[in-house]
Amino acid sequence: MEPATNVKVKPVQEKIWTRDFVLVCMANFFIFLGFQMTLPTIPLFVKELGGSDQLVGMVVGVFTFSALLFRPYAGHALESKGRGFVYLAGLSVFVLSVGAYAFIASIVLLFVFRVVQGIGWGLSTTAGGTVATDLIPPKRRGEGLGYFGLSGNIALAFGPSLGLTLVGVISFTQLFLICASLGITAFLLASKIHYKKVQEVEHKTTTIKFDIFEKTALQPSILLFFITVTFGGIATFLPLHTLEKGVGGIQLYFLVFAVFLMISRTFSGKIYDQKGHLFVFLPGAALIFFAMILLAWIPNTIVLLIGAALYGLGFGGVQPALQAWAVEKASNNRKGMANATFFSFFDLGVGIGAILFGQIAVFGYESIYITSAVSIIVSMILYIYLYMKAKRMVK
Repeated sequence: MEPATNVKVKPVQEKIWTRDFVLVCMANFFIFLGFQMTLPTIPLFVKELGGSDQLVGMVVGVFTFSALLFRPYAGHALESKGRGFVYLAGLSVFVLSVGAYAFIASIVLLFVFRVVQGIGWGLSTTAGGTVATDLIPPKRRGEGLGYFGLSGNIALAFGPSLGLTLVGVISFTQLFLICASLGITAFLLASKIHYKKVQEVEHKTTTIKFDIFEKTALQPSILLFFITVTFGGIATFLPLHTLEKGVGGIQLYFLVFAVFLMISRTFSGKIYDQKGHLFVFLPGAALIFFAMILLAWIPNTIVLLIGAALYGLGFGGVQPALQAWAVEKASNNRKGMANATFFSFFDLGVGIGAILFGQIAVFGYESIYITSAVSIIVSMILYIYLYMKAKRMVK
């Protein structure tokens, strides 16, 4: 009997869910959970210390910009000191700063340790994303980064509500110690990971002084900036907008957003790997655009939650696709810097968005979301321009 011919053999896919990838996802979950629990409770803590609304904004802002400033240094250290050193150092700084909140009794000290927390956050999140990138097979990078991001999104779904619930029954001291213990758990998990070794580079063409970004990551990072500008308007002003409109359900908004974010992560990465960023970015950005239009309108709770679902689906697809794009063309010894560039523009978008929307809120909260929609349109036009330019260069 002759053997069968013309039988198609399905290529064996490289594994994503290795031991080390599971560990980095778990570490990412616990550090994000500790962070998300402090996110809505820090403003309440500022109020308890006697701070004003202006001080609340400054305490929130100083964290974002300290993280932003340290991301380039994190990128360099990832390539020179190693992934493990930077990741564990960042987690340690984060734990110490959050733990210190339990013993703070003045606004001045809170400012100091918010800066320290921002440094730890900038180091640990840049390193965590780079470690995940190292561990994911290149041909499945979009899918793998989607799963990695999912670990943070699960924390996003439950962290803020858990923090607010706990602060109603326990003291701030106990809350911050719990958050610090979650960071310690992340540290212990991260200490078990086998990290990629530092590659020696014989000829360096740049110096640390001026080398603050990875140029191959600039295009997706700039696109991300216009997307994350919308974050400031939602996190800071949406509760006030719904209150003014007399629309309930703001507590459900963030849960629905996180759930649909997770749903999107499960399939958008595969689309990116198979078809490229064209089939992910434009549909995702369009969903975010319509979400912003609905938030400017919001006549009732149903429309508010539809906006949350659209925003979650859109951002859950766009963010990992842009991150995969940011790191794919960077050389192996520049993956860390590519991730640092990507997250720096993420922080910059959130920070500038919050400041900008604070200024235009005098025209009504609707103007915030209309401006956000315009920002998304700008990102889509810029993407189409970059895509067409790349096609002409190939020809």
